[in-house]
Amino acid sequence: MTSNEFLSLLVSELQNQDPLNATSTTDFINQLTSYANFSQQQSINTNLSALASSFSSLVTLNSVNYIGHTVEAKTDTATLSNGSATFGYSLSSTASNVAITVKDSSGNTVWTGTGTGNSGSNTFTWDGKDSSGNQLSDGGQYTISVTATDSAGNSVLNYTTVTGTVTGIDTSTSTPSLTVNGVSVSAANIIGVTS
Repeated sequence: MTSNEFLSLLVSELQNQDPLNATSTTDFINQLTSYANFSQQQSINTNLSALASSFSSLVTLNSVNYIGHTVEAKTDTATLSNGSATFGYSLSSTASNVAITVKDSSGNTVWTGTGTGNSGSNTFTWDGKDSSGNQLSDGGQYTISVTATDSAGNSVLNYTTVTGTVTGIDTSTSTPSLTVNGVSVSAANIIGVTS
């Protein structure tokens, strides 16, 4: 409701009220107060929208600073480059069993094996060869799956990561995405910058 619509409604109410049962002063003041609050809420919403837009622009501007830098990000996908792909994974405590599976972009398992079970950060570099020893072509995107359990069989996996150079930014969504070694990664998932 606009100011003019409210005032027209108020004037109509005053003109058409019953002279023997007029609107009480309290009701009239309550109506004016409600309209004032409504008007302020509209103003606050407009200002919040402008602030959100400015914040989004600031996040995008800050994301530009990542270009050309090597980052570590929480994700499970990497691009095979120069015959290898490096992944990382974090464990909450020492694992007695660590099984690693690498799948291609179609979801087919291309390699399985084991990894280190140190508490904290661990690194796994896949040589780009499938389980039969055939070298796969560069450029494909591959996903790692890690299963890490302690001696009691409890999962100790926190998350998986990839490390790579940021080459671009996609701002078409509310959270900018960075292109890290050809893979889109949310800026919110960046956990470290190494250079």
